[in-house]
Amino acid sequence: MAIKQTDNPLTIAIVGSGYMGGGIAQVLALAGHTVIISDVSAEVAEQNRQRLLKESDQFVADDLFEDGSTKIIDEHLTAATSIEEAVAKAQFIEEAVPEKLELKREILARISAAAPADAVIASNTSTIQISAMASAVEHPERFLGVHFSNPSPFIPGVEVIPHEGTTEDTIKTAEAVVQSTGKETARIKDVTGFVLNRLQYALFHEATQLVDEGVASVEDIDTVVRTTFGFRLPFFGPFAIADMAGLDVYAFCYASLQQGFPERFATPQILKDLVDQGKLGTKTGAGFLNVPADATPELVAYRNKAYVKMQQLLDELGPAPVTY
Repeated sequence: MAIKQTDNPLTIAIVGSGYMGGGIAQVLALAGHTVIISDVSAEVAEQNRQRLLKESDQFVADDLFEDGSTKIIDEHLTAATSIEEAVAKAQFIEEAVPEKLELKREILARISAAAPADAVIASNTSTIQISAMASAVEHPERFLGVHFSNPSPFIPGVEVIPHEGTTEDTIKTAEAVVQSTGKETARIKDVTGFVLNRLQYALFHEATQLVDEGVASVEDIDTVVRTTFGFRLPFFGPFAIADMAGLDVYAFCYASLQQGFPERFATPQILKDLVDQGKLGTKTGAGFLNVPADATPELVAYRNKAYVKMQQLLDELGPAPVTY
């Protein structure tokens, strides 16, 4: 992980210093922010601080962090004796306690009572609606979801989820904090599961049904996913992939799938509308994306190079140490 320090360092509190909160703290400290972690006790917070330094040493040894990373984290990361101490002077606060609504509401109430009135408060919840927690926060207009993924030092995408009352300034502050670490943000509406987990669990649900139906084994399903459409996903999202395949092709495939699964695979209206308009993806220069037809060869060249590089990386790494 490259070290890229921000030109606008903030004082940031992380409440909950376990695996997720600790990883977030590492990332923010490496970016040059002053980071204060807190937990159920001063002892647990300090133990986790020491763990994060040891982890960083190992990451450096494994060429995952750059040389000097542990020193930067050590200089920028402290452990507080309490939640109240951690947030007292914080400009940005990330709650990362276990995924239990009542616990989060309790902790958020403590945070907002002790933090400066203008501090931005974020929750790292992965599925709970932000609006369900907002009433626990004094001045809820400064509250939103900022959802890092596991392992947070190494996954580059972060969901930013405002509720209806979140101000634009709050959203921009949260996006700036995340982007200062080199990560990418996506604004998401406040619905249960947001985007990441609705997609992730939709795939998992269909995979389990395939196993239950005896279509394929767990191992073979994992093989199909990681060697076919999953192989594309580091470079292209589902809409870009559909555009390159051809939206008319997708419509034909939906028609076929409907023969066996009429309810589960009804053709999406948005797809029907584009096909009816003759917008079939990259071959027509318009679809979900707008890639001019004369730019398609460049896109295809990038795609092919990306897939070859991905295979080279996988060959270099070797198979994952998993068993079925």
